[in-house]
Amino acid sequence: MSEQESTEPEHSDEGIVESAVDTEKQIAELEDSWRRTAAELENFRKRCAKDVVRAREQERASVAARWLPVLDNLERALEHASSNPDQVLEGVRAVHQQALTVLADLGYPRRDDETGKTFDPAHHEAVSTITAEGLVPGTVAHVVRPGYGPDGEILRPASVVVATRSE
Repeated sequence: MSEQESTEPEHSDEGIVESAVDTEKQIAELEDSWRRTAAELENFRKRCAKDVVRAREQERASVAARWLPVLDNLERALEHASSNPDQVLEGVRAVHQQALTVLADLGYPRRDDETGKTFDPAHHEAVSTITAEGLVPGTVAHVVRPGYGPDGEILRPASVVVATRSE
């Protein structure tokens, strides 16, 4: 055996040990990085959840604030209910218009579904049917309760009575 052969195994053992130490060090660094990233992700999730709750609360407060003038006007109308019924009726009509404006400003305008309009299940909820002369079957005979919202985002469909064929 030559001297070179006897030193090679010792030298390669040292390289293997150093390589193993380096690998373990890299694994520890990667594991630490992974744990930090997982913790950051969890903190981000918690922050997002808090932001959603805060945004919801702010939106609710904003909507409620828009309804306060309507409530104030209703209370004023009730205060004067016994003094002059005609003025109360006029005031209630004004408050009704104010409420419709608030809904429209929030993106949910009143839908003007009229008698004779074709029944559309995307916009109407049939609550009854009626056989009526002069009305085309499958059309709205009467609007029981108006609907609200634009075509793509109906808040509430109109409740309608639908005309049917006479038998």
